[in-house]
Amino acid sequence: MNRVVLTPATLPASVLAELKLWLGITTSHDDDLLARLLAAALETCEAFTGQVPLACTCEEVHPARSGWQVLAARPVRAITGLSSIAADGTRVALAPGDYALEIDAEGAGRFRLEAAMTGRLAVTFSAGLAEEWDALPEGLRHGVVRLAAHQHREREGAGAAPLPPAAVAALWRPWRRLRLA
Repeated sequence: MNRVVLTPATLPASVLAELKLWLGITTSHDDDLLARLLAAALETCEAFTGQVPLACTCEEVHPARSGWQVLAARPVRAITGLSSIAADGTRVALAPGDYALEIDAEGAGRFRLEAAMTGRLAVTFSAGLAEEWDALPEGLRHGVVRLAAHQHREREGAGAAPLPPAAVAALWRPWRRLRLA
């Protein structure tokens, strides 16, 4: 399974302003760097919690096989389409009767082919705990800003420390979803 983010989440300017306030920065010289740190902090939040924080449109590629297949990203908001991928890379959208879809109460998205197929499938879906930044739980928002601030302060430090720092992990822990292998 390979996941690609087709439409990434966008952060409002207020998030950058909050990070700059945390860091005591009043100029716009480092805005690009700080925006990249915020994006990296969102990715770290997803890796730690096992959940996509902000709504985005994604695609996962799966083998075409029988039985239910589960999407790796959570929580899934909607599965918007399935396409078969031919050996030459061309795609053909499957008709709605060719597959079944489910999203459970915990946000796990699943699909099942109704007819035998070979090759690969591209599943397009939207995932995310919140549609926008202000709807994200306070602990997750605060942790993203704190992690970006931490990374900015430690950018010249010697050696890599484990991420996220304990203070950020404590903020994110209530939303952490672990999976057994």
